[in-house]
Amino acid sequence: MSKVTETIVNKDGKLSTNGARALVEEVVPHATVSRTVPKRAALSDSRLYFNRELSWLDFNWRVLYQAIDDRIPLLERVRFLSITSNNLDEFFRKRIGGLKRQVAAGVHKLSPDGRTPVEQLELCRPAVLAISQKISEVWEETLKPLLAKKAGIRIYRYEDLTNAQKQWLRDYFQAHIFPVLTPLAVDPGHPFPFISNLSLSLAVLLKHPKRDTEHFARLKVPTNQERWIKLEDEGGYVSLDQVIANNIADLFRGMNVVSVQAFRITRNADLRRDEEEADDLIEMISDELRERRFAPIVRLEVQKNMPREVRLLLMRELALTDEDVYEVNGDLDLTHVSFFAGLDSPEHLYPPWEPVTPARLQHDGKSKDRANIFEVIRGGDILVHHPYESFGASTQRFIEDAAVDPKVLAIKQTLYRTSHQSPIIQALRKAAELGKQVAVLVEVKARFDEKNNIEWGQILEKSGVHVTYGLVGLKTHTKTTLVIRQEEDKLRAYCHIGTGNYNPATARLYSDFGLLTCSPDVGYDVINLFHYLTGYAPEQHYRRMIIAPRNMRSSFIQLVRKEIELQQKHGNGRIIAKMNALDDLEMIRELYKASEAGVQIDLIVRGHCRLRPGLPRFSENIRLVSIVGRFLEHSRIYYFRNNDNPRVFIGSADWQRRNLEDRVEAIVEIDELSLKARLIRTVQIAINDQRSAWELNPDGRYLLRNSSDESSKKGFQEILMEQAKARFAEEDSPWDID
Repeated sequence: MSKVTETIVNKDGKLSTNGARALVEEVVPHATVSRTVPKRAALSDSRLYFNRELSWLDFNWRVLYQAIDDRIPLLERVRFLSITSNNLDEFFRKRIGGLKRQVAAGVHKLSPDGRTPVEQLELCRPAVLAISQKISEVWEETLKPLLAKKAGIRIYRYEDLTNAQKQWLRDYFQAHIFPVLTPLAVDPGHPFPFISNLSLSLAVLLKHPKRDTEHFARLKVPTNQERWIKLEDEGGYVSLDQVIANNIADLFRGMNVVSVQAFRITRNADLRRDEEEADDLIEMISDELRERRFAPIVRLEVQKNMPREVRLLLMRELALTDEDVYEVNGDLDLTHVSFFAGLDSPEHLYPPWEPVTPARLQHDGKSKDRANIFEVIRGGDILVHHPYESFGASTQRFIEDAAVDPKVLAIKQTLYRTSHQSPIIQALRKAAELGKQVAVLVEVKARFDEKNNIEWGQILEKSGVHVTYGLVGLKTHTKTTLVIRQEEDKLRAYCHIGTGNYNPATARLYSDFGLLTCSPDVGYDVINLFHYLTGYAPEQHYRRMIIAPRNMRSSFIQLVRKEIELQQKHGNGRIIAKMNALDDLEMIRELYKASEAGVQIDLIVRGHCRLRPGLPRFSENIRLVSIVGRFLEHSRIYYFRNNDNPRVFIGSADWQRRNLEDRVEAIVEIDELSLKARLIRTVQIAINDQRSAWELNPDGRYLLRNSSDESSKKGFQEILMEQAKARFAEEDSPWDID
């Protein structure tokens, strides 16, 4: 079983301190049992690795803690609760669904931490029960009372309403809800209805008043109406499902309503696709989307007081066991509490943040016209950091200006995810309509965005864009744009290589770096990359970029081993790596070898991690932190000291097996000294964060750093916001990594 830790947080949700450190007061499902690793153990020993599934849940405990932390504005805490709930849905769809599929297929292969799929499912259930219970507890006992007390937002239980309020809701129900409801009886003449993924339903138990017979019906809560209904007075809200449940007798006239209970199902999203057998990738993905709609159910959420006979009926009709059922003490589906974070109450939100325009991309001061972006890039590479610096004024502008520049002949781009009504899509369409050659690789295998991406691809094709839909067997995850421009007597390639998607919406929420360059070597590499992506040219050569799956793993291994060599020669081996997740066994083993050789290693890993830091012999020179804050940490930065001649890389890939083997990824080395220095300063600030960084201990516990002098400490993201306001005035200062 997983290890748990006690906590030091007051019951009212306020953080208390213990010296310079605070622990989270939760029962946290840690990613490993505290197993001692013998110093003579082989690197294949399962005790050297955390369990991926529990490590994933540990990350969501850190997200949930943002909903508990009273240093965070109230409505932002509500938003974090919604995010945690949504993440848990995804965990069931992808991770639990994948384990169940393995069990059904008879897979007995052990995970790196030495567990079968069955054992991992057994490990996950109590861990999920603990976090599910805490999500409900934080909402019911902490956030709802605080919303009423501090923000005047009252969320009522139906039974606590006045008669006048109930009458107003009854009138509202009759006018706005009753006409769209469709009760579905279940009996020999009416089979149990299909229930869609993540939909909220009501299980209605009825009794015939004369025959004294019991009957069952299912009612879907409409998804095309607001989940929260605002009362006319006092700014109060009632959930839609409670309004329906308390007026449901109007749907079953002539019957007695015995009970009404909410329930919700989650379906597996981990479906096997056979791309080698697919004649048409789009058709295969479309078939998969239809199949996903009818995929096996992996979770049934029910209210705690649901009558046993109703629960058993649902389990029987949905072919589920007790292990698939999760009781909830309170409202089901708290993803919808994000509604309250969207209310106009600025005093309970983060102070507004407006990304700054990078200094070199501003007006030149002599005219109202912007500086020509291609001229600016020719003056030296530009490194942009979103959301601290504006996506619209940099990356988006690069594509939009290229679309209308008469000297631009061609634009090529990889598109993994983008926003609704995307200005990027509009710019690409405009470029094609103006006669430029535009080629876009739309990745239709981007999970949960498959349908959107197919639609984007079709829209682009109608505008004359050459659209391809990914490579068989590989996701195209790289974030690259190529612009070919006629200049004097030659063609020049301008490129953008980023760590995040071409999505203006998430660029305000996710932290990502991007490089704008006209380096001939990078241009050569990106041209060859697109030849690989759109044609038949697998044997490409690259000068400055590292491409997965071609040579990324081997390149990173060589860089790590070089630090071991330099440590042995000069005693100054040093690695800092920032990424979203770390689970690749070969890379972890290389890091263990480097640590054993004395190389000092700092890892900044936001999400799940299999590596165990701080183990005698194996990883005692490895330190690992996770930063969770206002923005989602999404950037990938890799630093190797290289005997005081640093090598620094950014790109789209984590050190996960899927990034190194199953995806097309691009990492670019940063050569310009001032940009290299800026990236090094960024990771240095991250590893020194005393406010929002969580340190990972060898036993799997994440401990939140918390200074006793709170007023004197700013977190990583707050410091970067301050630097952005100053437009990174110190950008040309030298690096200084110990």
